[in-house]
Amino acid sequence: MPRTVLRNDQWNRIKDLLPGKSSDCGVTAKDNRKFLEAVLWIARTGAPWRDLPKSFGNWHRVYVRYNHWCHKGTWGDIFEELSKDKDLEYLMVDGSIARVHQHGAPKKAQDDEAVGKSRGGLTTKIHSAVDALGNPVRLILTAGQASEYGQANALIEAFSADYVLADKGYDSDAFILTIGCIGAEPVIPPRKGRLQPRLYDRELYKERNLVERLFQKLKHFRRIATRYERLGRNYLGMLQLTASLVWLA
Repeated sequence: MPRTVLRNDQWNRIKDLLPGKSSDCGVTAKDNRKFLEAVLWIARTGAPWRDLPKSFGNWHRVYVRYNHWCHKGTWGDIFEELSKDKDLEYLMVDGSIARVHQHGAPKKAQDDEAVGKSRGGLTTKIHSAVDALGNPVRLILTAGQASEYGQANALIEAFSADYVLADKGYDSDAFILTIGCIGAEPVIPPRKGRLQPRLYDRELYKERNLVERLFQKLKHFRRIATRYERLGRNYLGMLQLTASLVWLA
């Protein structure tokens, strides 16, 4: 049996969030743990689905089930449920680039699948908001050439944080105003071109490294560091699954 990822305590925390349940008529999701480990094996190794070890079951059935859960938004539901206990003393936002493998290049409508062209080739950008403990609370995908600032409002929408931390790329009057509207204080270094530079808490700003650490944790999974999925929803599903593991750690 190949090396697995989930400990028993982690499985016990997540098992009731997965589709299917036990009943008098039988167990409709008795292989959920094996299925989850199969998807995690793919995420961790970056291998093609066809190379899934036979001990995890038929690779095609595993892929079809994974694709179905992506289509239904199941991975996002699991992530949302696990992230309910977030610590919003402060909220950090940032973005990171993932290269798109040639096998993951959509045949058309690249923007619709969150894929963009740049001098480095095809890329996808992962935008994330992170709580005060370094746990992910929101994930958004865009084409790689898209501005990180463009998703700033969406990353903090409906959150009630005390502080919002971000690098100077997010420094704009509009975003500062949005942060104030949610009752938070901005901790963002001013751009050099500002005529009236703002003051910010330099000591608290040092905590922003937590969002960068999150991207490092996610990219330990090769299927995240390099995008192989053609469909944006399937790559997002893989991202939501690995982000859920951060909450289970």
